[in-house]
Amino acid sequence: MAGITAVLERINGGGAGLPALGELLDCAQSALGALGVAAAEYSVNDGRVIAASGLLAPFVGLRFDGATEESKSVRAGSGVHEFTVDEIQPLAAGHLRGFGVERLLTAGASVHGEVVGSITAVFAGEPMLERLDEDAVLRFAAATAAHLYTDHVGLPILGDGGESRGPRDLSERGLFVAMASHELRTPVTVIKGYADTLTDHWDALDTRSRMEAIRVIGQRSGELARLVDRLLASSVGGLTATEPAVFDLAVALRSAATELPAHLRRRLSVALPATLPVALGNRSDIITVLTELVTNADKYSASAEPITLTAGADNQTVFFRVSDRGTGVRPEEVELAFERYWQGVDHDAARRPGVGLGLYLVRKTIERQNGWVSLRPRDGGGTVAEVRLPRGDR
Repeated sequence: MAGITAVLERINGGGAGLPALGELLDCAQSALGALGVAAAEYSVNDGRVIAASGLLAPFVGLRFDGATEESKSVRAGSGVHEFTVDEIQPLAAGHLRGFGVERLLTAGASVHGEVVGSITAVFAGEPMLERLDEDAVLRFAAATAAHLYTDHVGLPILGDGGESRGPRDLSERGLFVAMASHELRTPVTVIKGYADTLTDHWDALDTRSRMEAIRVIGQRSGELARLVDRLLASSVGGLTATEPAVFDLAVALRSAATELPAHLRRRLSVALPATLPVALGNRSDIITVLTELVTNADKYSASAEPITLTAGADNQTVFFRVSDRGTGVRPEEVELAFERYWQGVDHDAARRPGVGLGLYLVRKTIERQNGWVSLRPRDGGGTVAEVRLPRGDR
């Protein structure tokens, strides 16, 4: 009760948004005896986890299909809906089974008669409360979440005045052109950087350094050729997803870190474990994703502050994080940052050039591999970007 009172006092005192939502989820988890509780927002065709507690915390950023039967039943109206783990979407079900989840309870959050999101609690084994009591807690949590939206507090979808976000994704063909252009930039930047180094500092370089620069130029030229081949092959059919394969994420990250542009290599502190479980995805995308995340961290943080690359694993996923001590990300912007062309309210185009496609394309790239990406404020200041991929040994 004390926790619920604290949440209500925060909201009534004008503090709301994702911090208040996070406190609400913690309270609901404790009251229900749940393994975890998550809040999701809905757009026209899909939904996304925007906040979570307990074992669901790693799922922040996970996209799910809004057209499935369970999603439709929640969006159809009020009430609490119960599902077994076998009834939900296969991607989420596989992850939750690994944590011992057996059942889920979901309540929709309605604003002006429209279900704009939901609160979901997950359980293993026998319930701690009677079902009526569980329903009451879920209904309260969903109603409180809806109240945050009616107060226009800046939550990702409805925080700017209460209008639902429509479909904003690029067409399949437009997405390919955007991704190809973005991916072309990485090898071209690296090739130019090493070519300039050879041109400007040839006499100062020893033979080993010259050969290493030539090796990288050759390697990235090969990548460039493969990207052009993909572009030509897609001239009729659009973007075709690469079949995910098992790969060593730790090795891929170390390799990608060595191929970053020189100014980014100097700033990046690599603190990876000796080994990680294998990942299931597309290894060739790791350099593009890492380059974008480190570039973003570099753009929004002072040059004297290091950018840190770490990694780890849980029962179902392997992940890596890029952390900085920069200007940070506001809680209400952690999802907006992934919108295409979004630049932030304090964007300075002169100091921070770019068109706002990088994080959008990072998310699209990772989601095509059944993974997900999230941003969050870093304790002590700055931002943490986290990328998760399915484990390849499951």
